[in-house]
Amino acid sequence: MESIIRLREIHKGYQLGKRFVPVIKGVDIEIKKGEFIALMGSSGSGKTTLMNVLGCLDIPEKGDYFLNNHNVAKMDEDKLAEIRNEYIGFVFQSFNLIPDLTILENVSLPSFYAGNENIIKAKKILKDVGLADKLTYYPSEFSGGQKQRVAIARSLINEPEIILADEPTGNLDSESGEEVMEIFKELNEAGKTIILVTHDDFTAGFASRAVNLKDGTIVK
Repeated sequence: MESIIRLREIHKGYQLGKRFVPVIKGVDIEIKKGEFIALMGSSGSGKTTLMNVLGCLDIPEKGDYFLNNHNVAKMDEDKLAEIRNEYIGFVFQSFNLIPDLTILENVSLPSFYAGNENIIKAKKILKDVGLADKLTYYPSEFSGGQKQRVAIARSLINEPEIILADEPTGNLDSESGEEVMEIFKELNEAGKTIILVTHDDFTAGFASRAVNLKDGTIVK
């Protein structure tokens, strides 16, 4: 199967005062279209930084990152924003929903920013995640599991090829977490490439492959 992501000798670190702290150290990875990948590692292993590089939120200091054969490591911020809008949907542990917007408005918002607001599609996606009867509700009226389903729906509105999820079950009870992971499994079976950061073995068990990091390098 064709690769959708190829990383070659990726390095990324941060300046802390006068000291530069390397976080990702020469990472090589290849991800095929339609794979379900779990990025695992202890706190400080570099998995969230690697996720930020994969999501074109951070630019590496060194190395090449090919996303659908585009070398995004060489792009400026404006071009990276275009790539994110076209290829990537994001799901975060803290949901990142806007409290003053209804659920329907939250889900349709990325399509508005992309210049093609689509309320009809937002309604359909919310129906697919089991929230068709709550379109006018606000995030404060929802449980954690429901909020995460809204966040997943929002990630799908621009029809990305890749879904990046950073600890998507971290704030959920076990039952809600399993329901959310079943949605990711269904999306993967429908052809989406899923990459999630997790430290939880049960969550990682839904993935087809686990990539383990330690001290900024892939160890397994």
